[in-house]
Amino acid sequence: MAFKFAAKPEENKMAIFERRDVNSIAYLKMNSPERLNALSDEMLAAMQETFNSLKNDTSVRAVVLSGEGKVFCAGHDLKQMTAGRQAEDGGKAYFKDLFDRCARMMMTVQSIPQPVIAQVHGIATAAGCQLVATCDMAVAAEGTKFGVNGVNIGLFCSTPMVALSRNIPRKKAFEMLTTGKFIPADEAEALGLVNKVVPHDALEAATSELAETLAAKLGAAVRIGKSAFYEQATMTTEEAYAYTGDVMVENMLYRDTAEGIAAFLEKRPPNWDQ
Repeated sequence: MAFKFAAKPEENKMAIFERRDVNSIAYLKMNSPERLNALSDEMLAAMQETFNSLKNDTSVRAVVLSGEGKVFCAGHDLKQMTAGRQAEDGGKAYFKDLFDRCARMMMTVQSIPQPVIAQVHGIATAAGCQLVATCDMAVAAEGTKFGVNGVNIGLFCSTPMVALSRNIPRKKAFEMLTTGKFIPADEAEALGLVNKVVPHDALEAATSELAETLAAKLGAAVRIGKSAFYEQATMTTEEAYAYTGDVMVENMLYRDTAEGIAAFLEKRPPNWDQ
């Protein structure tokens, strides 16, 4: 078991974002419970650094993302955002940079080759809900609430809307964005925001079980498949079939894919190199 940490040394000797590798799974944890794991400047930097490090890490086949303390993530750090207003431009440059950095981190989650599973509890609100919607899959504890409630304080959750509206039906996304109301875990599952809802005391085990299932697959196939999944989503149907056909051809030419097919036909476990 290996431990890796991503944080500035002045963070009270405690990593604001932790990484713990177990076998071929990277367990990542937002570790700022006193700030409800807000996506502060420090948190975003640590997350970006860690996800960047996973891009070429072939030893990791799946990633689990969780939050320490009472909640998963309460969104952006409003105290930092308020402090940003003290600049001569009223915070315009800081806010633009903040939302750009956040968007870059979210896009990195989907661009790394490993599937990322959100392990969600408590609440996931605003950019925290965006983070859940961004992850490739999500498992939530019973009692978890999800919301994009910025409108309640006069700030429409426009950037969280991007990920949310690509996960759930448009009218429901619009309702959440304009009313600021939270939805419970069972409704989030029914809408497709999360894959599974489990009792709180079973959350870690259920998420790890899903991660272990993914990690047991041929890594090269999952990597090419995740990339293709997001690429084809923005194409026309005709374009998507042409593109994914090429991806299938490339996948079929893998030595391990040939071995996997042979093993299936011969009713034996595959002998994969990757």
